Amino acid sequence: ISDFVLFSLTIFFQFLFQFGRTEVIDNTLNPDFVRKFILDYFFEERQNLRFDLYDLDSKSDNLSKHDFLGQAFCTLGEIVGSLGSRLEKPLIGIPGKKCGTIIVRAEELSNCRESVMLQFCGNKLDKKDFFGKSDPFLVFYRSNEDGSYTICHKTEVVKNTLDPVWQAFKIPVRALCNGDYDRSIKVEVYDWDRDGGHDFIGEFSTSYREMSRSQSQFHIYEVIFFTHTLVTLLSCLVDTELSFLDYIRGNPSQPTSLHYMSPYQLNDYAMALRAVGEIIQDYDSDKMFPALGFGAKLPPDGRVSHEFALNGNPQNPYCSGIEGVMEAYYQSLKSVRLYGPTHFSPVINHVARYASAVMDGSQYFILLIISDGVITDMAQTKESIVNAASLPMSIIIVGVGPAEFDEMIELDGDEERISSQGRYAERDIVQFVPFRDYIDRRGNHILSMARLAKEVLAEIPDQFLSYMRTRGIKPGPLPPPYTPCPPQAIHPLLTRRVSRI
Repeated sequence: ISDFVLFSLTIFFQFLFQFGRTEVIDNTLNPDFVRKFILDYFFEERQNLRFDLYDLDSKSDNLSKHDFLGQAFCTLGEIVGSLGSRLEKPLIGIPGKKCGTIIVRAEELSNCRESVMLQFCGNKLDKKDFFGKSDPFLVFYRSNEDGSYTICHKTEVVKNTLDPVWQAFKIPVRALCNGDYDRSIKVEVYDWDRDGGHDFIGEFSTSYREMSRSQSQFHIYEVIFFTHTLVTLLSCLVDTELSFLDYIRGNPSQPTSLHYMSPYQLNDYAMALRAVGEIIQDYDSDKMFPALGFGAKLPPDGRVSHEFALNGNPQNPYCSGIEGVMEAYYQSLKSVRLYGPTHFSPVINHVARYASAVMDGSQYFILLIISDGVITDMAQTKESIVNAASLPMSIIIVGVGPAEFDEMIELDGDEERISSQGRYAERDIVQFVPFRDYIDRRGNHILSMARLAKEVLAEIPDQFLSYMRTRGIKPGPLPPPYTPCPPQAIHPLLTRRVSRI
């Protein structure tokens, strides 16, 4: 068994540099490291990582003085994009020897730019000084994933009082709870002593979410250890530090946004919706279309969603006709906040669940995806497409904006059939086109939409027929020939159903 284990994280671009090291864990072959590395994640870049594992033999900081146990290579995107943001890879680097496995987990610090201003006071604290009262102060602890606690703040000492009012202090939410609103925060109350042997008065627990609810009223905590001892949260003011991204992130109200709702013309998303939708809706019997969005923070709590109803009704996301879809799209831009990354697999799986319930050829589903971003769940998207290839469905992907769409082109199986974990798609069901290639240079939007629709829909008939033929599904019986009948014999509700596509 290794006496000590040292774990090193290296980031390399054109050159290598060491980003950081974990703590040393004694006498184990299954170390569970606690120290975390905070990295900036850019989904549009390839961020290469190398993990090196060492057995610590001395106190030297020089890694060459220690026994090398193995290493692993990956990208930050691989970790973030893995199921549950958990990546497991074998360690390599020692010829002829199995070096074990490394498991890396990623956690998004989605609220790390928030800070909070807090102020507390005490009431009827326990008297600890024989000749006086108490000199109380508070110590705040952030809970860790392993159940331990880390000190994140200490207040000043208020001398000779049992009813202290501590000064307000500002602390980053990340330092207080690692960006997890519900993570436990422990607060201990002490009586200060000159010799450093501070007397414990008591403690209480709270959370950032609980404190943030107290912005408009006091919140009183009972200190456990002594009765009739209270600590009151007087104020909780939340502040978000704006970043560069906040100013350049797609704001639908700004003309620079691809979602800009101009009073004079359709944006690229709207043109793609209308171009494809107006043709497809002719083959739908009830003209009711489920419309989903992905990559946005939703009200009221700002959670990020990759599968939300554009009309705001998750129980019934259907919109009446393409006009209804357009209206839902415009309304959603007023209520959600556009937010990355870009996940395709949730919406593909959503449609696949419906398609898997109708395998007899009576219905065929077409999923239209419009996106301006790089796919950040590429592995999951490939798996979803491979699974969907055996279902009665096709996927149209329209890329809008100036981005490079190399990964989306990879999903289009024209040149090479898409595969996932050694399984190949039963048939090609994806058609991808960048909208910019079909925009009329003279600004004729009707012509642009016609060109786009013709290109993206060209493969649908063959994809539809390939599903039907491989399953031996024959067309239904033809309707009886038209025979004029007396006006009184025509029933007002008599219709001919067309299978949904």
